Amino acid sequence: MPNVAPLRGLRYDPKHVGALSQVIAPPYDVIDAALQTKLYERHPANVIRLELNREEPGDSETSNKYTRAAKFLKQWRDEGVIMQEPAAALYVYHQEFEVEGKTHVRRGVMAGVRLERFGTGNIHPHEETMSGPKQDRLLLTRACRANLSQVFGLYPDPAGEVQAVLDRAVDGQPPVEAVDHLGVKSRLWPVSDEALAAKVAGIMGPKPVFIADGHHRYETACNYRDEVAAAWAASHGGADLPSDHPANFVLMMLVGMSDPGLVVLPTHRLFEKPAVGTAAELAAKLGDCFSLRPAGNGPDAAHQVWEQIELESEQSVLGFYTAGDRQWTLATITPAGRSRMDKVAADHGDAWRSLGVSILHRLVIGDLLGAKEIPTPGYVHLVREVVEGLGTGKYPLAALVMPASVEDIRKVSETGERMPAKSTYFYPKLASGLVFNSLE
Repeated sequence: MPNVAPLRGLRYDPKHVGALSQVIAPPYDVIDAALQTKLYERHPANVIRLELNREEPGDSETSNKYTRAAKFLKQWRDEGVIMQEPAAALYVYHQEFEVEGKTHVRRGVMAGVRLERFGTGNIHPHEETMSGPKQDRLLLTRACRANLSQVFGLYPDPAGEVQAVLDRAVDGQPPVEAVDHLGVKSRLWPVSDEALAAKVAGIMGPKPVFIADGHHRYETACNYRDEVAAAWAASHGGADLPSDHPANFVLMMLVGMSDPGLVVLPTHRLFEKPAVGTAAELAAKLGDCFSLRPAGNGPDAAHQVWEQIELESEQSVLGFYTAGDRQWTLATITPAGRSRMDKVAADHGDAWRSLGVSILHRLVIGDLLGAKEIPTPGYVHLVREVVEGLGTGKYPLAALVMPASVEDIRKVSETGERMPAKSTYFYPKLASGLVFNSLE
């Protein structure tokens, strides 16, 4: 059986819901209470009622947000609000978005991808997972028996071979369109062409896939598959789950690692602690591990500092702001710093130790500043958000750090390691509500 396969997705019927923009939502893990309420109010069939149903007074083991989500899904299918694709399809998916005044288009395809546990095959994680979110997603999957949002996977395709095949398939065809709350435009083309699906599966078959986003959902899909397999064996005399059973696959958005619309935003840090008063104090603590350059004065200089970091485009260059003297400092790791990093992070490989985020947290914060246990820093992605944060007077220290590149992700993932927290932020998030994948 193919590792990448078309599927008979479930989709909203526009005749019932009107504009698709009214029923889509971001992934569950970026929805706060205010946005949840806003999405609830936007449309009675908004996917928020499936993806992140609200807790209600009187909830119990038998009546709760998961059972309500399942009831909504069944009701909407029964009423025709959600329809099943008449034939198995690949779903070509483009997102058009703007970052700092520049427009990008990220292109890929949604399909069923055969599940395999991390470390056993050709699908690689890049982040650690936590038990809480996995339990939450497993309870939801058990109740709804469907993938309600897609995992985001990357695959190497330097020549753009797969995307060229997909582009030809949808050229001149009208897409299904939606716009999310951030203004990101989604365009979707269901393609029910068996020859095309076979060609895509053939090209992608030997390629590795690196999970960009959705690690908890991927591991949950594996856990659910194992539960279904155990139940099948119990009721079929110990037989294996059929290889084409839907639970063997997970809904995944696949994007080529060389796609020009693949944008990885940095995640800058705003620290409440450790409190480093001045640039001179910072220099004394960093010692011979970094070469330092004065880079500007005042929070607004963050823009110029970041331009310089981007220009150098090296993971080894960090930008620090010390609020005590309102100074920015550019810091570049030295051979002495590399040697010390090798010692304090000896439990990790070279690729992990070379990441800017690793250098920042393991070497600078944890070792040189002696602050292994600190409050979680504020995480922001845009330089203007750094400036705004520093303007509050709440943060004595800030750090500008390069994002891990797609190539960095590949190098670390292939060693079997996971990236440090908040190493990457793929923008924009994928929209939930475009396609669901039934696991029955």
